[in-house]
Amino acid sequence: MNEKKLTKIDILTSPSKFEELKEALSLIGISGMTVSNVLGCGVQKGHREFYRGREVDINLLQKVKVEIVVCEVPVQEVVDTAIQVLHTGEMGDGKIFIYDVVNVIRISNGAEGRDALQYK
Repeated sequence: MNEKKLTKIDILTSPSKFEELKEALSLIGISGMTVSNVLGCGVQKGHREFYRGREVDINLLQKVKVEIVVCEVPVQEVVDTAIQVLHTGEMGDGKIFIYDVVNVIRISNGAEGRDALQYK
């Protein structure tokens, strides 16, 4: 296993900001990511809508979860880029979670660590 540190960054934000975030991350060298449409609520706690004439609490809001594992691109650069794109100062801007990764294994060729993240 390669000894260089691997870090996973999860970014949760509104779907309307995803394309702008993806483009900004590409400019700093992020080429691989996993993107999921998710539901969630935090401080916002949802909102009320009318559905078929009835008022309904919508507790879970549509969000996009972007998962990235970095080794070469500095974590702080990814975080700063995401904040620059996503920050409006309003609730619902999103959250960023940062985790240490023990190992990554590319199934197709058995490469591990940093080598598993490289396109060879």
